[in-house]
Amino acid sequence: MIERRIEKDLLDLIDSSPAVALLGPRQVGKTTLAIDIGTTRPSIYLDLESEADRARLSEPELYLAQHDDKLVILDEVHRLPGLFQTLRGLIDRNRRAGRRSGQFLLLGSASIDLLKQSGETLAGRIAYLEMQPLDGLEVAPGDLERLWLRGGFPDSFLASSDRASLRWRQDFIRTYLERDIPQLGPRIPAETLRRFWTMLAHHQSGLHNAAELARSLGVDGKTVAAYLDLLVDLLLVRRLEPWHANIGKRLVKSPKVYVRDSGIAHALLGLGTTEQLLGHPIAGASWEGFVIETMIAAAPPGTAAHFYRTSAGAEIDLLITPPGERPWAIEIKRSLSPKVEKGFYLACDQIQPQRRIVVYPGAETFPLKNDVTAMPLSAAAALLRNPH
Repeated sequence: MIERRIEKDLLDLIDSSPAVALLGPRQVGKTTLAIDIGTTRPSIYLDLESEADRARLSEPELYLAQHDDKLVILDEVHRLPGLFQTLRGLIDRNRRAGRRSGQFLLLGSASIDLLKQSGETLAGRIAYLEMQPLDGLEVAPGDLERLWLRGGFPDSFLASSDRASLRWRQDFIRTYLERDIPQLGPRIPAETLRRFWTMLAHHQSGLHNAAELARSLGVDGKTVAAYLDLLVDLLLVRRLEPWHANIGKRLVKSPKVYVRDSGIAHALLGLGTTEQLLGHPIAGASWEGFVIETMIAAAPPGTAAHFYRTSAGAEIDLLITPPGERPWAIEIKRSLSPKVEKGFYLACDQIQPQRRIVVYPGAETFPLKNDVTAMPLSAAAALLRNPH
């Protein structure tokens, strides 16, 4: 089992909050991590997709009251939305008895559903934490290329071969489209949503153009917006917003869109080997998305992430702003001899970032002109995680 960096953050929240919601896509490792934590303390695990476990909660208050001395782990908790009111009553009762932490760990694979259901009912009683696929700080530097190709879902990354990994990801995509999304409520034809998801992979790192996507799918712009919102809510797609400030420049206003896991993007495009990936036009954009996901995952809590682009050509791939600091300007290059364009220097002159970094796939850190430093991904992510 790969040690997940998020484990310490999760333990801290369990020890300080009566309820914690661990959110993330299916198969990202939430259940494995939760059960592992459960072995360190008295706990009980209930999978709410299991009829037997749901039957135990036919009288939830009576059942859970019997286990109020344990950490209760509730997997796929959005399957029983009526449970949140019961949890609120149990938490308040235990608070009056002096217990204020470590009661419930809620696991969910759809952020919007869990947030809507728990937001009001458990306000002031719940903390949220997002679990992402494996990132560049959770594998050895020598495994970064494999992580980029296969993506960060543990079963895909650890598969016995590239072929087995691709098959796992194709099955994952099919299961989401044919089973998981319909269970969440949206009535979207699986093939239509697959086409949309695949289009996003083809346009990885591009500016979102709803009208173009709508024409290609034969739907209207509102439908495209709903499809995009759904995949964002399921934590499968990232909508990176442009950075805005009153600096007297004409700034691009459309977001950039990424399929968050590089391995899923490659599977949607049928790319199963490194050779196929490097020979595909998407390679540079895929590497950009991979770097962005790792940098955001490494950033301290409360960090803001944007991109910067003006109509005059000034551009920064990732503008990441840790709490209380000026932005960091991150340029992303797939070349072993990275060259920085004039647009990056122009953008840095306009923003005056705290750091100027070019992330590239090499192994050494070295200076470039104008206070820019070229760094491997693992070094840049580690620096962002511990900037001082």
